[in-house]
Amino acid sequence: MGSASDYIFRSKLPDIHIPNHLTLHSYCFQNIDSYGSRPCIINGSTGDVYTYEEVELTARKVAAGLNRLGVEKGQVIMLLLPNSPEFVFAFMGASYRGAISTTANPFYTPAEIAKQVKASDAKVIVTQGCYVDKVRELAEELGVKIVCVDAPPPGCLHFSELTGANEAGLPEVDISPDDVVALPYSSGTTGLPKGVMLTHCGQVTSVAQQVDGDNPNLYFHSEDVILCVLPLFHIYSLNSVLFCGLRVGAAILIMHKFEIVTLMELVQKYKVTIAPIVPPIVLAIAKSPVVHNYDLSSVRTVMSGAAPMGKDLEDTVRTKFPNAKLGQGYGMTEAGPVLAMCLAFAKKPFEIKSGSCGTVVRNAEMKIVDPDTGASLPRNQPGEICIRGSQIMKGYLNDPEATQATIDRDGWLHTGDIGYVDDDEELFIVDRLKEIIKYKGFQVAPAELEAMLITHPSIADAAVVSMKDDLAGEVPVAFVVKSNGSEITEDDIKLFISKQVVFYKRISRVFFTDAIPKAPSGKILRKDLRARLTAGLPN
Repeated sequence: MGSASDYIFRSKLPDIHIPNHLTLHSYCFQNIDSYGSRPCIINGSTGDVYTYEEVELTARKVAAGLNRLGVEKGQVIMLLLPNSPEFVFAFMGASYRGAISTTANPFYTPAEIAKQVKASDAKVIVTQGCYVDKVRELAEELGVKIVCVDAPPPGCLHFSELTGANEAGLPEVDISPDDVVALPYSSGTTGLPKGVMLTHCGQVTSVAQQVDGDNPNLYFHSEDVILCVLPLFHIYSLNSVLFCGLRVGAAILIMHKFEIVTLMELVQKYKVTIAPIVPPIVLAIAKSPVVHNYDLSSVRTVMSGAAPMGKDLEDTVRTKFPNAKLGQGYGMTEAGPVLAMCLAFAKKPFEIKSGSCGTVVRNAEMKIVDPDTGASLPRNQPGEICIRGSQIMKGYLNDPEATQATIDRDGWLHTGDIGYVDDDEELFIVDRLKEIIKYKGFQVAPAELEAMLITHPSIADAAVVSMKDDLAGEVPVAFVVKSNGSEITEDDIKLFISKQVVFYKRISRVFFTDAIPKAPSGKILRKDLRARLTAGLPN
């Protein structure tokens, strides 16, 4: 345990009983007898509605289908899908099978997908036909089966091969609370993307922290219609939208992709009550000339996460959604993901200050530590945010060194974010220790781009840092040292990177320099480069 002098921060709400001995699927569907015939998943693209009974049965069929395909307990399937009902069926089906889902952005390049498939040792890829060309060669090389949710190209299976299985054919499977159920990839505080092992116990705990207990359903209840426009391959949407929605018996309205007019139409048509979004969507709503044409009065809660929202955007939300309360949360994939949440929606609401992330989740502990000394800090003093509780990750897959660098011997997960807790127990984020660049909430690891840049024969050395951007929050920019005699241009470098990475990892600017500042250990001194950007370059 920590020292007796540690300053430990806890939720304003009392701890609750959390049934984290249950598997994630048992927990999500625990109260299905109360609302089995109610809508569970609404497909915004088609209008198709699936009840809770239908979703739960389909998930068990998928589990039997995965078993028939040879997927065993503890093995991994990859969901390379945009938001769709099949994403839900496949994830929950894998959970029933005792298998693990690793989620990936379908816009990833073949090289990015290949890295994750190999690192996770995925046995099956569930995707759409339009993405098969990205994985076909890899699948043949590794013996991975491809399952398509739409018309399958030759050599691929159709999703009906899974849903058509007899659920009675699923063998008994003994799943431990400590078994991994989800394997999203995150760069943590530094380095290349790593598999984050999230367990049944951890996910049950995280969801319960948000919606269970004596002060129940802080965010959701069974009468709600929850907008699911954020990508389910991202842990924020997977956990705080899908799992939380399933737990309380709400209707989950799935949008295939974000499009402003479609979003307004769906909110109006289905009388959406809960809108979990991110600041870029708020910005799009703020700038859209058509928003006033739609009735958004049904929305009672707007949740924002993944990136900070400034006061101007908060005020915009309040004008566009006349009946909505707004709250920001704070999360990190490794933390399970929610660390702090706004309590403006609780039965006895707490007034939340502008810019606050709310209070630490229940059944967890938070402390703020001095990054240099590791000493625990009192209120109103900024330091690194650390969290401890059953919800945090088990560790990084096959990477004990990175795990030990993130979770210390006392069980504290070090976030790499700098913040402070004020006199009212509210958390404020002020800076980042970590190197990761956040583009609209998506992670960009400088090390990944640097590794690509230095493979170019005309580049002698390179470093990547974040630059502030009004629309994206942050964008990656590169400092490049040319090889002797090289005449490589900024456009050449941008094109070289853009061919290898998903859109949000593309280099926004290139600055040529004589040398990259480094510590004696060889570590890039990114703060020096960021200082040059702030000062307006050069030097």
